[in-house]
Amino acid sequence: MTHRIIDADGHICETKALWEEYVPRAYRDRTIRMDKGDNGLDRFWINGVGTENVHSARACLPGGMEDADNPPTWDDIVPGSYDGAARLAVMEEEGIEHSLLFPSIYLRTGDITDADVAAAACHGYNEWVADMCKDGQGRLDAVGLVPLQSAEAATREVAHIAQLGLKGVAFRPERYNGLALYDETLIPFWNAVSEQGLFAGVHGSFGIQMPSFANSRYTNRFFTHMICHPFEQMAACMDLICGGVLQRHPDLRVAFLESGLGWLEYWLGRMDEHFEVMGAEVPWLDSRPSDIFRQQCFISIEADEAHRLPKIKEMGLEHCVFWGADYPHFDCTYPGAVAELEEHLSPIDPAVADLVRHGNAARFIGIE
Repeated sequence: MTHRIIDADGHICETKALWEEYVPRAYRDRTIRMDKGDNGLDRFWINGVGTENVHSARACLPGGMEDADNPPTWDDIVPGSYDGAARLAVMEEEGIEHSLLFPSIYLRTGDITDADVAAAACHGYNEWVADMCKDGQGRLDAVGLVPLQSAEAATREVAHIAQLGLKGVAFRPERYNGLALYDETLIPFWNAVSEQGLFAGVHGSFGIQMPSFANSRYTNRFFTHMICHPFEQMAACMDLICGGVLQRHPDLRVAFLESGLGWLEYWLGRMDEHFEVMGAEVPWLDSRPSDIFRQQCFISIEADEAHRLPKIKEMGLEHCVFWGADYPHFDCTYPGAVAELEEHLSPIDPAVADLVRHGNAARFIGIE
């Protein structure tokens, strides 16, 4: 039996057309871009500073192309990561009906220190990815990046994102210039997201420069990659729920992506407990955090986390979970992503499995 499958956390890999054609010339020397040094190795540029980097291309290739003698370069990224027609071919091969696309190296726009440069980078990225989706025959959707370095610029970009037909806004879980997601400065931003009918996708990555739980303690990539996703997402989840953002906008949909599912039971339980015994400290909060999550939030899982779904159903959260393939990143399963998903879903309640395959992602994205 063939099931309808949505990949609700796929990625693209940005090409030089983005920073050479879509980012205005005045900002190109300070935006995120890749080029090569005299030794043929990639150089990653941000804020006008270039560093030799042999990891970026490897991170954007299924399997990582592990070859110490011939490390991959950005020229080796697969067409399915930047060409809409090529991505459709990958989806046909895998058995994926629809994909929602997130950035790769432009997930680091939060590291851009100049707010005007960040705004230009996000604006250009959003136009670039919208153009990629035009070749997707209606089966590709993407998120638009918002420059939270400036609340005003981020609010303006929301209108641009909606105009382009992108489905939601995306940002990192770390705090931009120390700004909490519930800060009053962001009220116009959240109003705009809600009024435009967009969702919010919170998506992190590692190797960043902006202050984080990970880089405040560690420099080893093993350690930073271990904690950067779940720790930051737990904090962002608390900010949005306990900070009152979702209660003020009951129609707003938010997803916490690529951070695993294991933290959710513990974290919702802990937030509920604090609401019960310390609710006076958050007088604006009228509902239990778990109820708010249940009504408005989503979380992505990888295939091998499906064994947690019976507990998720017990918690009444079976409508909050969807699957993401993570293609074309180094730790994705390719080929065979859908086959792996079906293997892990086979012992799961069929109704819940269908929600994870398709139903929940369709509701989140806003498609049939």
